[in-house]
Amino acid sequence: MNWSIKRENWISCLMLSLNICCWAQTGTNSEPVKYLGGEVANPNVHDGSLRYAIGVENIQVLRANRTNPQYADNFGWTYNHAPNLTYWNNTFYLQYLSNPINEQEPPGHTLLVTSHNGRNWGKPIEIFPTYKAPKGVNIPEGYTGYIMHQRMGFYTAPNGRLLIVAFYGHSYNPFQQGGIGRVVREAYKDGTFGPIHFIRYESQAQWNETNTTYPFYKRSKDKEFIEACDALLKDKLKTLQWLDEDRGIDGFYSIKDSINTVQALSYFHRKDGEVVALWKKSFAALSPDNGLSWSAPRKISTLIMAGGKNWGQRTKDGRFAMCYNPIETQQYRYPLIVTSSDDGILFDNMGVIHGEVPPRRYYGDCKDFGPNYLRGITEGEAIPPGNNMWVTYSVNKEDIWISRIPLPIKVESEESVSDNFNELETASAVPNWNIYSPLWAKVSVTDFPSKKNKSLTFEDQDPYDYAKAICVFKASKQATVEFKVLAEQIDNGTFQIDVTDKHGDCAVRLIFEDAQIKVCANENKKTISTYRPQQWYSIAMQIFTEGLGTYTISIDGKQKLKNESLMGAVKSIERLSFRTGDYRNYPDRKTPNQMPYEPLNGADKPAKKAIYHLDEVHTSSIDNNGLKQ
Repeated sequence: MNWSIKRENWISCLMLSLNICCWAQTGTNSEPVKYLGGEVANPNVHDGSLRYAIGVENIQVLRANRTNPQYADNFGWTYNHAPNLTYWNNTFYLQYLSNPINEQEPPGHTLLVTSHNGRNWGKPIEIFPTYKAPKGVNIPEGYTGYIMHQRMGFYTAPNGRLLIVAFYGHSYNPFQQGGIGRVVREAYKDGTFGPIHFIRYESQAQWNETNTTYPFYKRSKDKEFIEACDALLKDKLKTLQWLDEDRGIDGFYSIKDSINTVQALSYFHRKDGEVVALWKKSFAALSPDNGLSWSAPRKISTLIMAGGKNWGQRTKDGRFAMCYNPIETQQYRYPLIVTSSDDGILFDNMGVIHGEVPPRRYYGDCKDFGPNYLRGITEGEAIPPGNNMWVTYSVNKEDIWISRIPLPIKVESEESVSDNFNELETASAVPNWNIYSPLWAKVSVTDFPSKKNKSLTFEDQDPYDYAKAICVFKASKQATVEFKVLAEQIDNGTFQIDVTDKHGDCAVRLIFEDAQIKVCANENKKTISTYRPQQWYSIAMQIFTEGLGTYTISIDGKQKLKNESLMGAVKSIERLSFRTGDYRNYPDRKTPNQMPYEPLNGADKPAKKAIYHLDEVHTSSIDNNGLKQ
């Protein structure tokens, strides 16, 4: 062996490692942000086997419907994606792109939907219609039609005007030479909207006022509208969100993107005042002067993600959050997570925002599985009331969702649960509960059985999804779990209760279905009692996780099982989950993403409704003497 060569190689490696250390100094241009946590998503389950960000509420805004569009947006298009969000005039505004079946398939348009509380949403309206070129202007060779594509949706100007922004381009490539231009219209406080204008034409094409459909914004007779547009064009941070479609060969953008690949900007001011830019595929950069100049975009090795967006922001509690899909496979974008930070540099405590992947009801090109392409409310926009963070995203690129994330963001609880829901307002948020509420499978606080004695109600009529609620409690090796359940029917539906550890591994599963109360044991269901409709049943479990673990169940004070083996061994338990459907883990990473199929049978019509009520949920630890703590 030539030891001199080996020594030279060793010295070279040492020098390289030293250079890497210098190059990757955290908080500087070389590494603007860093994820410090050791959590890694398990690709084999929908929620990644991660802890949940406690108290997150998942609310479905749009459920796509092809054959009964009156239930959705009145169009019946099933590719719905890339939502944007803002808050203005005491109202949430959410816009999203929509195509008939496939990504970047013509015709394309943009729809808008509003809500006063973020929980109850109206019917979407078409805010930017399918583009129609002026007479005599034909679709350029190599393109098939017109679509929309935008990374930014809203801008609240210094004069208080709300601008809605979108981008028209050609299919199947609306970028650069395929782009037409950025359009804008104003939202008025009375719920109406101003006329559409172009605010900027694509810099790499030859479009202008003479060959496009809408007038240039300077033609408007509304001076304050022009003033708002001028303010937007001067804002280097807001307009940097436009880079994807344009790239600005006219020098409009301040960033020097030598790799020409950064996409889907989100940004925030760190605690030290520097601006962090975050893009898809783990890229980040820094600006010391509010976006006038930028460091070269760097790929951050600690941020594991693929083509879904990375959303970062300063939160209302003075901390910071970063949200993305922590997985490298492009076509399987789940789960959706949040990490948090005190300074906007070092992020930790990964928690699930949305860990559900329902069946994709309609085939479409590039319709990646899972919750993805999220956006929050950009810096400078109004902040909704309440101590929350809001993000919107699509699921399977066909349904639009929004999530309310309580602040401060927490993934562990040090408390037991003791909830009877009586002090909550009807249809209000449920503190410290994670709620998954599709439009056809809602979870809500109701006046059942009375206004003074409320319950958490699950109403499921979705043939392919379910309602779900989770409460997280202090991790315990020995604990009691108690609750009451009433089923309004016995001839349809299922209500399943899981007690799990921090990874979601199930220790006990109890099931109400077909008038029987069952437990899961040895991969089979075992009946332990019966139930009747419209009758409350009090359930009490004692769970011990030492060794392989055991549990005991009583119903209405009568013991039904004693020292039964756990469904699966766990170190401790800390999560109680209620849902109106079977546990699911399909689609999975092996499910073909591009396999054509007909729409799922019966997906467009509500199923027969099943209703369950939940009350008096309590958990407590047990000491070694069998006493509750």
